[in-house]
Amino acid sequence: MKTHKSILFLALLFAIVCTHAQEITPSDTPNETQKAMLKRGYGMFIHFGVNTFSGDEWSDGTVPVSAYNPTRLDCDQWVRVAKDAGFRYVLLITKHHDGFCLWDSKYTDYDVASSPVKTDVVGEVSKACKKYGLQFAIYYSLWDRHEPLYKGKDFGKYIDYMQNQLTELLTNYGPVQEIWFDGGWDKKPEEWQLPRIYSHIKKLQPTCAVGVNHTIVLKEGERKFALPDSMTVDNKYTFQYFPSDFRLWDPKIAHKADKKQYLHQGKSYYLPFEHTLCLSKAWNWFQKSSVMPVRDLDELEELFYWCTDNDNTLVVNIPPDQTGRIREHEASTIIELNKRLGIKKGKTLPRNGKFISLNSTVTASSTYGNDEDKYGAQFATDGGMQTRWAAADTVATLTLTLDEKEPFNKISIFEYCDVKNGTDGFSNYRINCIKDYQIEIWKDGDWETIYRSDVPMGDCKVIHFPYCYRTSQIRLNVLKASAPPSIYEFNVICK
Repeated sequence: MKTHKSILFLALLFAIVCTHAQEITPSDTPNETQKAMLKRGYGMFIHFGVNTFSGDEWSDGTVPVSAYNPTRLDCDQWVRVAKDAGFRYVLLITKHHDGFCLWDSKYTDYDVASSPVKTDVVGEVSKACKKYGLQFAIYYSLWDRHEPLYKGKDFGKYIDYMQNQLTELLTNYGPVQEIWFDGGWDKKPEEWQLPRIYSHIKKLQPTCAVGVNHTIVLKEGERKFALPDSMTVDNKYTFQYFPSDFRLWDPKIAHKADKKQYLHQGKSYYLPFEHTLCLSKAWNWFQKSSVMPVRDLDELEELFYWCTDNDNTLVVNIPPDQTGRIREHEASTIIELNKRLGIKKGKTLPRNGKFISLNSTVTASSTYGNDEDKYGAQFATDGGMQTRWAAADTVATLTLTLDEKEPFNKISIFEYCDVKNGTDGFSNYRINCIKDYQIEIWKDGDWETIYRSDVPMGDCKVIHFPYCYRTSQIRLNVLKASAPPSIYEFNVICK
């Protein structure tokens, strides 16, 4: 009997220790929760709610629940598409800034239970994830533009409301692997009582990873966000939202030299970065009534490699439409991407080749405004997606110095595009500038063309060669453009 009690006590002690170990502590390596997150690596983001029917990206909480009325709601289809696309988890919007809840919450009547279609979407997606072998994660907006408690004199009552809703989400739908908080900018960081909320989450779901959008700031106690492009030095920047298990800056893309160590009260914590991308070219999160084009497969493939590299993760937003289904052309695109990538269950996510141009010496025929600090040629190979080279003329060249012993058989070019905003005030439409160009290598004392095109370059141009080249110099020769050309990254790769 004593032996049985001892075993029971040890088992209980082990469970308590393991549960406590899931909370973030100072470290220069990932903890078990973060390791599980990195193993997942690739998820489908699903935005769906009243905004789907109002045409808004951020509605203000006054859209009536009667507007929510999907005619062919099929949550199983969403997750089936996710499985076929090679995603390993689904990240579902449960409540956006408008406050509308996709489950029957006993703390509000601004939810699906009060709408014409009362299906518990959170429950159905969770069930479908179990069916198809995917992990389940949730997004929950801290900001709530509908709930009266949010604007009340005692903000602590709203924190109670939020904690009660999180309890519903974390106790009624099985394992939740991740919580993605958003909207924190509307209040001071300390007002959210994150230590309390974080601790509550970990008690209910010990292995759940918790992140808050705009996690990192330049200096402790200030609200000037650190851009992912600047996150290339360990222990330089600090938490704005603590505790958090991972970094977020939606929708920025991390630097190739992304670092993982961030400070809070003088202690260093390991934090991976989760990227968010939209499948749509218009960068809209909620689906619109009009059918919109998606990103090209080449761009999606290169962004996949970039965002899942360097111990970071990626979620791609694929929103259902007003019928309650993912549109066929979007489902086909993301599934085709998986066929191209060859993602295998239980295997490491596929990687890009070796970048032989990263941080190479670069020169350009001109620089926009002669501003080398802002638009210099060096930014085309610096590994950052928020920095860029921009020319002063519509005819221009960009020349990279390479190690001629290094072979390459692939080039990817991310072109900077002008942007036109959509009528919803949020969506945007990119306008390409480079219309006619060629790629040349230095060979036998002269420039030799290895690629030529008079088709607009596009957001991301990928060129595959049938065999490998070696050269000491390679250049982009822009022959025609509608505006001075600009390049985020010019990558020379051995695949």
